[in-house]
Parts: sequence; C-alpha cells; structure tokens
Amino acid sequence: MNTQKLLDLASELECNVIYNEPLSKHTTFRTGGTCTAMVDISSEESLAKLVRAAHEWNVRYIVVGNGSNLLFDDKGYEGVVFLMGQSVDEIKMMNENTIYAEAGCSLIKLCRFALEHNLTGLEFAYGIPGTVGGAIYMNAGAYDGEIKNVITSANSVRADGTVHTTEANKMALAYRSSCYQKNGEVITSGVFRLEAGAYDDIQDKMVELMGRRRSKQPLEYPSAGSTFKRPEGQFAGKLIEDCGLRGYTVGGAQVSEKHCGFVVNKGGATTEDIMSVIRHVQHIVKEQTGYLLECEVKIIPYKE
Repeated sequence: MNTQKLLDLASELECNVIYNEPLSKHTTFRTGGTCTAMVDISSEESLAKLVRAAHEWNVRYIVVGNGSNLLFDDKGYEGVVFLMGQSVDEIKMMNENTIYAEAGCSLIKLCRFALEHNLTGLEFAYGIPGTVGGAIYMNAGAYDGEIKNVITSANSVRADGTVHTTEANKMALAYRSSCYQKNGEVITSGVFRLEAGAYDDIQDKMVELMGRRRSKQPLEYPSAGSTFKRPEGQFAGKLIEDCGLRGYTVGGAQVSEKHCGFVVNKGGATTEDIMSVIRHVQHIVKEQTGYLLECEVKIIPYKE
C-alpha cells in the first residue's frame, strides 16, 4: 500500500517507474533477481521528496548508481531502488579549476570533461566503473589517487528531505569509506578542485593507467572490481594467490586467474556462486595467514 503510494508520487514527480526490474541489468557483477520497482530519479528535488516520503511511510529503499560495488540476492530486492543515472548526470565548470558534477555522472565522463578543460588530478579515476555518487560514498581510489584528494564539497539528501552541503574535511574520508556510509544521506552532487595541466600530459597519464588496468585486471568479465579491501601492510590479491586460490571456481564464479583480488562472473554465475567463492577465500586466507579479508563489495539482502 505505502510502496504504491511512493511509486505514484514518483510518477507525479516525472520519474520513470519500472516494476519488477532485473537487478542484473544494473550491477557490474550482472547478478541479482528483480526489485519491487525501480525509480529513475529525475532531479535532486524529486529525490528529496521521495526520500522523505519513504521514511515517513516506512518504505524500504536503496540508491544505485552504476552498481559497481553491489551484490544483490538472487531473489532480488524487496523494496524500491532509486536509480541515480543519466537523468542526474549534469556536469559543468564552476570556475577555471573547479568542476560540479551530479551523482549520476560516470567517472569516465568526469575524467574526460576534466581533460577537455586541461585540468589534472582525476587521471587515477579514469576506468573506475562507477558514478560520482558512488565514488564519493566509497572514497574511490586507484594508482595512488583517491577522491579525498580532489573533492571540496558534496550535496546530499537527509531522511527528512532536506538538502545539505558537507565540506570535504567533514566527510570522514578514509580508505574506501566516508561519513555517508554511516549517516545514510544520499549524495546528489560533488564539487572537485583540480589543477591546470597540459592536455597531452593528462591524456598520456589516462591512457597509461587504462593500459595498466587492461593488462593486469580481468576487465573482460563482469565483476565489482577489487572484491576485498586491502589489509594493512598487505595486498589481498597476493594473500589469495599465496594460498593457492587462483582460479578457484564455484558455478560461474571464479577467483580471477589474471588478478586474484578479483572475483569474476565467468558466465551464468549467481550471487550465491559469488558468495560461495568469497566465503571460501575468506576462510582459507584466515586459516593460512591469520588475515581476515573484509569484503569491499556491499552485499544487499532480499529482505531487511
């Protein structure tokens, strides 16, 4: 009853509503059942009204961007998925070295925009398969760079529907974490301060890092990128390899033979296949090395 009220409100706010949408279409692992409904968010204002209503009416929801760090249950998600996609991906210059980008903007689009304006600092993010919202939420990083180094502020929606601006020094940005993982606010945009650079130098760096990704990472298969967080002083991939788990397979899921830090969908994998591989890797690595590998991927249950 309340779920339908929320979806009716979404339609009134000119958000596209899709019922029983397969989540495998919206996650980079390409697994997961269907959600009750998916709402393609049309604006920050519509999101604010829907978040407030969802809390008032006690409707379960989750926010999804590119779905590059999510693993949904094979049964799906009992609740509403708010999609921060191409309807909220505006990007613009604020001044000569500052970029504003909405949460649905892809990191590749953001990096190319910075390149077009001869701005350096985001090269590390070129090739990370996420959106601006997800990148801030996770403090995404690679190749000695992270969002923490370039973000100045972000807008987010609170449970009461108010829009709040948080300065970077208040975001508690650390390795793959931010304040948003605890406070439940929904990121709607970010502001990034970069430095002037030479177009050719920036492009060369982006091409170099993309080449390194392609040579070392199993980009030919669906995955969520690095499956595990890096243990202090160690590398998850090396620990997994040293434990003899390269190529370990359950169903269609496998510890990548190219990079052991990745669990990949070799074809037809279910979420349960992937979870079985993850649990086995965690067990063996803990047993043989003493390190407990923490999952970087967010695992979403069917029901609360």
